[in-house]
Amino acid sequence: MSLQGTDAYQDNNIPALVQRAVQAARHHGFAFSCRPEQGRLLQVLAAGASRRIGETGTGCGVGLAWLASGAVNGARLISVERDLERARIAAGVFQDCDHVDVLHGDWRRIADHGPYDLLVLDGGGQAKGDGTADPARLLTAGGTVVIDDFTPATTWPPHFNGAPDRSRLHWLEHPELRATELRLAADLSVVVGTRLPTC
Repeated sequence: MSLQGTDAYQDNNIPALVQRAVQAARHHGFAFSCRPEQGRLLQVLAAGASRRIGETGTGCGVGLAWLASGAVNGARLISVERDLERARIAAGVFQDCDHVDVLHGDWRRIADHGPYDLLVLDGGGQAKGDGTADPARLLTAGGTVVIDDFTPATTWPPHFNGAPDRSRLHWLEHPELRATELRLAADLSVVVGTRLPTC
């Protein structure tokens, strides 16, 4: 979820499916879509996921549309949205995409369909904080997790509201992952981690 992310789409130089999702978000007054910078990263990462892609916090489907626009043939996409109306709206965006499922419910429903080659944790409760999402359970060996909507870190350890940013540190130092922070804009970064292969 990005504050005013929907408003960041000012041109039509985006995939048609993303345009459809942005239009749905605008029509229904949903301001918190993923920003184009995030979307382009998701599109690239989706191209490397051969089997299963998951997302929490569908919103009206903008991030999911970026993922679907980059996904290879044969990949299945599953997204979970806790708000019933937004889940319905997003399902409408993808009604012609038989490889995409939008589920209504708590973010934990994503575990029912894994493990994932690529998993994007956003919204949908506490999936990206304090270790509640388990990479060993949710990712294939070598699978990638994206935790988005951070402000770029300028110190080590990173801080948020004057205290160590425990959510970000959890992912950057997670023993199951090799992770790094990527700056996507002056005010936006993500943590991307790859699950280590099992011995």
